[in-house]
Amino acid sequence: MIFFVATAQKQQKQQQQQQNQDTSKQVNVIIKYAQIGGGFVKGDTQMNRLVGNVQLEQNGTLMFCDSAFINLNANNVEAFGDVKIVQPDGTQVMSDYLRYVGNTKQAYLKGNVSLTDGKSNLWCEELYYDVGTKIGRYENGGTLQTESTTVTSNAGTYNVTTKDARFSGEVYVTDPPYEITSDELGYNTQTKLVVFYAPAIVTSDKSILHTGNGSTWDGKSEIAHFVVRSSILNEGQYIEADKIDYNHKTGFGHAEGKVISIDTAQKITLYCGIADYNEKARKLKAYVKPVMKKMNGNDSLFIRADTFFSAPVPKPVDTLKMSVSKAKDSLTVVKKGKSKNKKGLAVLAATPQTVNDTTNTTPAADSTAPRYFIGYNHVIIFSDSMQGRCDSIVYSMADSTLRMIKDPVAWFRQSQVTGDTILAYLENNKVKKVYIPNNALLIQQSGPAKAQMFDQVQGKTLSVFFANDKIDHAVVFPNAECIYFSKDEVGAYLGVVQGQSERMRITFKNEEVNHVYFEQDPKHTMSPLTKVNISETRLSRFQWLDAKRPKSLLELFE
Repeated sequence: MIFFVATAQKQQKQQQQQQNQDTSKQVNVIIKYAQIGGGFVKGDTQMNRLVGNVQLEQNGTLMFCDSAFINLNANNVEAFGDVKIVQPDGTQVMSDYLRYVGNTKQAYLKGNVSLTDGKSNLWCEELYYDVGTKIGRYENGGTLQTESTTVTSNAGTYNVTTKDARFSGEVYVTDPPYEITSDELGYNTQTKLVVFYAPAIVTSDKSILHTGNGSTWDGKSEIAHFVVRSSILNEGQYIEADKIDYNHKTGFGHAEGKVISIDTAQKITLYCGIADYNEKARKLKAYVKPVMKKMNGNDSLFIRADTFFSAPVPKPVDTLKMSVSKAKDSLTVVKKGKSKNKKGLAVLAATPQTVNDTTNTTPAADSTAPRYFIGYNHVIIFSDSMQGRCDSIVYSMADSTLRMIKDPVAWFRQSQVTGDTILAYLENNKVKKVYIPNNALLIQQSGPAKAQMFDQVQGKTLSVFFANDKIDHAVVFPNAECIYFSKDEVGAYLGVVQGQSERMRITFKNEEVNHVYFEQDPKHTMSPLTKVNISETRLSRFQWLDAKRPKSLLELFE
C-alpha cells in the first residue's frame, strides 16, 4: 500500500505538470484512488495499471471501476468491471467496460450500459457518450424511459442537457393511454413532445392516427399537429386531410386540404376543403365545396352545398321536427307541439342556435346511432335516378328522408317537381316516394323540346310513388289542376286536356303520363291541338327549369 501511494502521487504530479504546460488546454485524468497501482512502459507509451476500487477524476467528473489502464501520454483510459461515470450535475453512466479519450471527453461504453439523469433512464449494450456535451448515442438497440413513457429503437441519441432525444429504426413509444410506431422520431422527455421524421402510427384506446414527416404529437396534452397527409380513425369515424389539428382529450379536431370524412357504419362520406369536428359528440361541420356521398352497393347519392353540418339524430326528438334556417351554419330542433303549420310539418325557426354552439363538449355519442346531415346554400343533388337543387337540405338516416327546403326543384328522369318543400323518401339510395306539402307542381315534357309542350299537374300537395326505380303513379290533393297532351295507344296526339278537381290520380307508363283520373268534383275539357295556342298551355305556377338540372357528377366537384 505504501508503494502504491507513492507511485500514485508521482503520477499525479507528472499529470499536473503536463496540464500546466497548457499547450492544448487539455484536462488530464487524475488518479484519485486504487488499491493496487503501478506504471510501465509499452513501446514509447507510459502506462498505469490500477486495480481495486479505482477512482479517477477529470474536471469534476468522477470515474469508478474494478480495474483500469491509463495512457498518460494520450490521456486515455480503459476501464473494466462495475464502471461508473458520475458528473457534477448528478448524471451517471454505468457499464461493464469503458474506453475514454480524455482530451476529447469521448467515452465508449459496452455491456449492460445505463445512463440516468435523475428522471430519465437509458439502457443499451453499447453507448457512445460525450462527457462534455452530455450527449449519448447508441446504434445496436436501446431503451429510454421517463416516468410512464418508454421508447425503444434500433438507434438513438439523447441529450441530457436539453432532454431532446432522436430515435431511428423500429421506434416504439409506449405512454398509456397511447402508443407510437415509426421509423424515425424526436422526443423531449420534459415536454413529452414527439416530432415525426417518417410515417408514424399513434394508437390510443379507441383511436388510430396516421401521419408523417414534420408532424407533432404532444404527449402531455394529447394534442396532434399533423402537417402532412394524415388520418384519424375513431370508432368507425374516419377523417383524412392534408393538415389536421386534433385534441384527443376533448375530441375536437380541425382538418384542412382535400378532407375526406367517412362514417363507416352508415356508409357516408364527406369531401370538403375544411372541416371542424367533435369526435366525442360525433358532430362535424364541413365547408369549402363540401360534397356528401351516400353509398349502397353500386348506387351512390351525392349532395353538394356551401356548408354541411352533421350529428347523431337526437333520440327523444322526432326528426320530422328538425328544420333549418336561412341563417348561415345554424341548426334548430323544433320542440314538440310548437312551430307547426296545419299539416304538422316543421317550419323555419326564428332564432336558431349556431353550429358552433352545438359542438360544445358533450358525452360520447353512440357510434352506431343514425345521423342527420344539413346542407346550407346552393344545394345540388345527383344520383342515377334523381337530381335536384334547393337552398337548404336535411337528410336523416333515421327515416332515410331528404328534405329539400326553399326554392326546391327535383328531377326524376322525365319528371320535374317543385314546391315550397320537397320530401324524398329513400330506400337503398333509390327514391320510393316524394311528397310536396304545399304549392306542388309536376311537369313532363311531351314531344320534342322545340315543341314546348308540357304535361303539368299542380295542387296544394303532391305524392309521387315509385316502383322498380320508376314513377308509378301520383296523387294531387286538394285544388288539383292539370294540362296534358293526350295520346292514343300508338302515341298519336288526341288533343290537350285541361281540368280541375279536388283530387287527381295520375298513372304513368314508361315514366310518361298515361292517364289522369279526376276523382272529386271533376271539371275538364279536351281541345284539338289545332285549336290551342301551345305557348298558353301553362298552369299558374309553371316553370320549366331544365337548364338548372345537373347533367353530371363533375358539376358537384367544380
